[in-house]
Amino acid sequence: MGYSLEGNLKPRLQWLKELGTDDSQVAKAITKFPQLIGSYSLEGNLKPRQQWLKELGLDDSQVAKMIVKFPKIMGYSLEKNLKPRVQWLKELGMDDSQVATTILKFPHFMGSYSLEENLKPKAQWLKDLG
Repeated sequence: MGYSLEGNLKPRLQWLKELGTDDSQVAKAITKFPQLIGSYSLEGNLKPRQQWLKELGLDDSQVAKMIVKFPKIMGYSLEKNLKPRVQWLKELGMDDSQVATTILKFPHFMGSYSLEENLKPKAQWLKDLG
């Protein structure tokens, strides 16, 4: 890794700790998704996603829990992945609280599956069943 300890790694680790993660949770998240501490800008990527999740109704401890469970969510594009899925959930009739709960319980939903090729057709199929 060609990252500065002081300039890159420590600030990201400190941010994770400030969210409420302990050392074992930080290690777990980094093991699952090493890019969390190297590939994404703290100010340009990670903090804006954190803020967006908070605007949806999650608090920092919930964001931390989600990052530990599925750290890859912090690498998903707000415009291409996260916002379209939230919009779709709202179009299905979910309120903000239900959307926040869905994201917290199933963070992989936010980017692991194609919205157009997977999720929407399955939801339509279920709707058609009555």
